[in-house]
Amino acid sequence: MNILKNGNPFGAHRVIEPKGVLPQPAVRISNDVDSIYDNEILVDVETLNIDSASFTQIKQAAGGDEEKIKAEILRIVSERGKMQNPVTGSGGMFIGRVAKIGPALDGKSELKEGDKIASLVSLSLTPLKIERILGIKKGTEQVNVKAKAVLFESGIYAKLPKDLPETLALAVLDVAGAPAQVARLVKPGQTVVIIGAAGKSGVLCAYEARRRAGVTGKVIGIEYAPEAVGRIEEYGFCHESVRADATNAVECYEKIAALTGGKLADVVINCVNVQNTEMASILMCRDEGTVYFFSMATSFTKAALGAEGVGKDIDMIIGNGYTKGHAEVTLNILRESPEIRAAYEKLYA
Repeated sequence: MNILKNGNPFGAHRVIEPKGVLPQPAVRISNDVDSIYDNEILVDVETLNIDSASFTQIKQAAGGDEEKIKAEILRIVSERGKMQNPVTGSGGMFIGRVAKIGPALDGKSELKEGDKIASLVSLSLTPLKIERILGIKKGTEQVNVKAKAVLFESGIYAKLPKDLPETLALAVLDVAGAPAQVARLVKPGQTVVIIGAAGKSGVLCAYEARRRAGVTGKVIGIEYAPEAVGRIEEYGFCHESVRADATNAVECYEKIAALTGGKLADVVINCVNVQNTEMASILMCRDEGTVYFFSMATSFTKAALGAEGVGKDIDMIIGNGYTKGHAEVTLNILRESPEIRAAYEKLYA
């Protein structure tokens, strides 16, 4: 193992092209794992959790064929040095075991070699080298691999909790930013609309929104498929469940206007992984309300120009996957809610 000196804390030293950018927007980065810089952490990766928007796109393009999905993941990583879907631009995260800690991080990191961690930075900026893909967990975006990855000095991570199954922790940590942002945004007495309230991040957001809105608030969940609407009702975190197509902005607006007596939502949380849901989110929000776009399928251009086009004065927040304390907020939801834990263990553990 060669240890190189003076790595940039943000990983700029790994960028191959174009020069002058950071690893996330770069087209190609170095995934050389035989050498690491003195401020990097090398990790033996066991499982990738591909971002939902990315995995959905790859799966659809592959016609659901698992071997084609594997081949596309390998192709992307081989070409880019990282798992960044060229269509969606998004990545995901991983769990693995710390193999080597660069000497410049001595005293700066709580980690030691052998620790099991989950990365809390996107695979779209993480140097990754896959030796082979072992399999894909059915019904999830989890890909079991034999691989190595590099975390930069500025990279964030979480030690895996001992009271939760690893794959369960990985599944929820992948979307930890969403419920943590809900905890910051939602105030007592507010009306909250969650698009995709039966999905992995949507359920966590609904739980947190109900807690923050309190007894005087209202949480409304939206899903398109009848079975997903049924899951909203089974969980019971939303006061109302609505079947609507989030790509049909007018339909969503009319249904939420009817439910709220025309007042609309104080906060709209968009958790779906499909395109063209920006305008539904905007129209369902009252003037001077807040829309939080957690979905990586969101188009900033469509959201910004769309809000302008319908004369909506609202705050729109891009779904930063990192919020201080987000890992603990989200893991605590699993500890507090037996319904969510049971459902997620069935899917992911």
